[in-house]
Amino acid sequence: MPSRANVTIRPLFLKFFMSLVCLAVANGAQTVTSQATTKEASADLAQRIERVENGIPPISLGENEPPLRVNLRKLMEAYKVPGLSVAVIDNFKIVWAKGYGVTETGGTTPVTTKTLFQAGSISKPVAAAGTLYLVEHGKLSLDEDVDRKLVSWKVPENEFTKEQKVTLRRLMSHSAGLTVHGFPGYAVDEPIPTLVQIFNGEKPANTAPIRVDIVPGTKSRYSGGGITIEQQLVMDVTGEPFPQFMRKTVLDKIGMNDSTYEQPLPPARAPLAASGTYADGKAVRGKWHVYPEMAAAGLWTTPSDLARFAIEIALSKQGKTNNVLSEAMTQQMLTPQIDRIGLGFFLGDKNNPAQFGHNGADEGFQAVLTMFGDSGHGVAVMGNSDNGIAVANYLIRSVAREYAWNNIPEKEPAADVLTLIADLKSPQVAMQKYADLRKTGSSEYDVDEGTLNQLGYHMLQSGRKEDAIQVFKRNVEEYPKSSNVYDSLGEAYMASGQKDLAIQNYEKSIELNPKNQNGIDMLKKLREQK
Repeated sequence: MPSRANVTIRPLFLKFFMSLVCLAVANGAQTVTSQATTKEASADLAQRIERVENGIPPISLGENEPPLRVNLRKLMEAYKVPGLSVAVIDNFKIVWAKGYGVTETGGTTPVTTKTLFQAGSISKPVAAAGTLYLVEHGKLSLDEDVDRKLVSWKVPENEFTKEQKVTLRRLMSHSAGLTVHGFPGYAVDEPIPTLVQIFNGEKPANTAPIRVDIVPGTKSRYSGGGITIEQQLVMDVTGEPFPQFMRKTVLDKIGMNDSTYEQPLPPARAPLAASGTYADGKAVRGKWHVYPEMAAAGLWTTPSDLARFAIEIALSKQGKTNNVLSEAMTQQMLTPQIDRIGLGFFLGDKNNPAQFGHNGADEGFQAVLTMFGDSGHGVAVMGNSDNGIAVANYLIRSVAREYAWNNIPEKEPAADVLTLIADLKSPQVAMQKYADLRKTGSSEYDVDEGTLNQLGYHMLQSGRKEDAIQVFKRNVEEYPKSSNVYDSLGEAYMASGQKDLAIQNYEKSIELNPKNQNGIDMLKKLREQK
């Protein structure tokens, strides 16, 4: 192609070209004004971003202690989060996106808006859009027995499936009665199982068989296993590898160019990817895990691409852009099927019925996506840390305050505050704060059974086993009739090598809930070790 100096303007276009030149001269003053306006807008945006980064309210520690003051940088340091990336949505548009920190612990490569993170379970709603495309085009049905279309494997029949069947609607709304909550993935140097091996719990699969143990349609129970069956169903019906199907059906149509379901991550994309980090700040061996359970946990993406997806779904419901799904199908996707669960998304409560979103967690990665389909507010946050959601929660509330969302929760989860106090002060100060909240109540924080459970697991994952045991013991005192609190204490004792105490607590957990499969499995494992 000739250089610009040698390009000839053809006579037919010369008059038009000269008119543009004259118009540009005539509008010179306007151009200067426009540039000034742009600079003002940029300065205003920079100030808004700075307010978000520093907009975390001080945390009271009691009458005799000065309040705890933090900003985003201090939060990342406290939680040992090497890198974070965010995209903010206002009026159905991405108004800004920014990266913070570095792509791996101890590294120097900065996180940018193009840095790839593992989305964890946010893979599920994106995958759901592809599956619903097949429903809309008559390839699948939401309410027929999935065994009719499954080819590579069938859901085993048993006493629970005699009358009610596993359907696609139930898979996507976590109400199919299936086991296996989530997946740990596989280290990069480990053998990767086929989906059939995963379904049957056969080596090298590292999870239990995926089976129906509750009558389908009778209750909700989160099951990544069910979403993996959805993945196989899509592959059997289309005859295509799942990543290629999702690329042409969803990702390309929305402009999610920095996203892929390919597992393992292709070498060409690997240099753009962040590396996973455990809660204690240690790096994941091999940088990340591989997830053959692609629909459930295998999406690599950026906050900006997730924001594009959320905007597409919100506008699609209004009939304003329907690049993947029709208005009617999107409305069905965002309609509660059971317990505020749609088809792929979790939905807001009665106070925020237009809210939809999902959290995600893979080995060393965590992410949050939330969108308000009526007001056009939303945010996506991704981090290369098992503490990513803890930091994201603070950041999202700061975004909500800055952009005057009218749906900010009245109370914040007390667990977020307690974990921060434990890290910046001490577990003892955090427990005193908890005692104060329990004694006096709080208009700021929600305190429930999960509060100390979350704090305890934060301690456990951070390597502070004795502190975790003390937190879980207090939770047992607070909720002595809960199977879950004994299960958690049993896990902490097990992690610290105190097998007899671990067995005692798992036994108590199973006594309170005979269907606690995790407790049953751990108890069996402990007894085999004795």
